[in-house]
Amino acid sequence: MSDNSQTPAATPAPDQAGQGANKGGGQQTVVRIKPMAGPAKMRKRHGRLILSFALMVLLPFVVTVSYLWLIAEDQYSSTTGFTVRQDEGNAASDLLGGLTQFAGGSTSGDSDILYEFIQSLEIVKNVNAALDLRSHYEAHWDTDPVFALQPGSSAEDLLGYWQRIVRLSYDQGTGLIEVRVLAYSGDMAQKIASEIVAQSQEMINELNDQARGDALRYAQQDLQEALDRLKTAREALTQFRSRTQIVDPEADLQGRMGVMNNLQQQLAEALIEHDLLLQTTSGNDPRLAQAKRRIEVIQDRIRIERETFVSENTDTGAVGEDYPKLIAEFEALTVDRQYAEESYRAALSALELARAKADRQSRYLATYVRPTLPETSEFPRRFVLSGLALLFLTLFWSILALIYYSIRDRS
Repeated sequence: MSDNSQTPAATPAPDQAGQGANKGGGQQTVVRIKPMAGPAKMRKRHGRLILSFALMVLLPFVVTVSYLWLIAEDQYSSTTGFTVRQDEGNAASDLLGGLTQFAGGSTSGDSDILYEFIQSLEIVKNVNAALDLRSHYEAHWDTDPVFALQPGSSAEDLLGYWQRIVRLSYDQGTGLIEVRVLAYSGDMAQKIASEIVAQSQEMINELNDQARGDALRYAQQDLQEALDRLKTAREALTQFRSRTQIVDPEADLQGRMGVMNNLQQQLAEALIEHDLLLQTTSGNDPRLAQAKRRIEVIQDRIRIERETFVSENTDTGAVGEDYPKLIAEFEALTVDRQYAEESYRAALSALELARAKADRQSRYLATYVRPTLPETSEFPRRFVLSGLALLFLTLFWSILALIYYSIRDRS
């Protein structure tokens, strides 16, 4: 290849290019290329961005780390765990046919009640009265105002601070409650945890007393209602017997049926005797007339006895009443009395079971982790808090920077 082939052709000047286009008789578009950008340089806005990062992120982060590592007091944590359990009962409860529902209650919801109680103002006042929480946590206000309790705080402020130092973990499926208490000394943390367990046990005892009282009261009310029902049923049956002068209509009916059977038998015998007389004597024999008279008397008595079963009469003792109505009324009164007796026996058994349940503690607090005595401080978690502070400060600064540049580009 020659040297001329390697040398690029010279680009004509814009004027020459235009003249060449005109000479050729055609029109060509002139493309002007801007010069290439130079190297990036530091601008004022970059300096302001770095300054804002230093003021909004680095400076607060340094202050936070300095406070956590140089000023914040060490805190100790004591852990305890417990749950609510119920006495399973004994074989006597099963023999009563499921009547245990009258004498006790399920522990369903007891753990929920206890979980809410530990976060209530009542337990805070009780623990403060027993251990003087204010003196312990207010003593570090001068040296650690972030994590300490402000002096002269109200009961509501103490409750809010209590929710900071007492951390709960609750599993609704198993009913297990785990409590972690923070204090400026390990001994105080253990005492607070032990007092929480004691207060929780007292709450369970109150629930037991209330359940026992309710069970006894309801069982006594049911027994009284069953007793009144039984008295009413027996009085109604007594009034029926006094009014009808019949102790047992069924037994009386059986007796009358026996009379009817006897009359039927006598009538058959009289008819046979009458037929024999007709065959052996003449028609004017006085024995024949006597036999006819005897048959008529027996038939009249049978008719009267039959009428007593279905019509009103004055010979049965039940004035103005017939046997079907008497038997129906007697059966209804008997059923009412039997039902009242069964209800009374069931209510009496329930009351006895309620008294037996009241003699022992059906609910109790099972502590599966006793309050621990910490030897080293674990709080405040300085590394965790420092990392979180840096993360959130950076996020906050980034969001503000994006908002600023978004508004700047639109203006």
